[in-house]
Amino acid sequence: MKSASPTATLEGGSLRVTGDVDAVTVMPLRKQGEKLINEAKASLTVDLSGLAAANSVVLSMLMCWQRLALSQQQALSFEGASDRLRSLAALSNLEHQLPGFARHS
Repeated sequence: MKSASPTATLEGGSLRVTGDVDAVTVMPLRKQGEKLINEAKASLTVDLSGLAAANSVVLSMLMCWQRLALSQQQALSFEGASDRLRSLAALSNLEHQLPGFARHS
């Protein structure tokens, strides 16, 4: 059974991402998130706890959102990333570019 398309919703200062993101669904979700980031015009926390997948297309999308926010002098931080997504970010040497991903010892 195919899962529902992933979604991004803006609730106050939180951008909640849910669903299963893959190479087919990432671009519509990326554009949806960019629209919401543009509308927010303020600092946002991206809640990743509802993601069903942890893969390179998710990291790519998060980096695009981070670049957009930085270009607008808007703070973006991430929370709720799975251990697998955190590990993938670390392997890709991206954990320090995505606020909230770096593990503190």
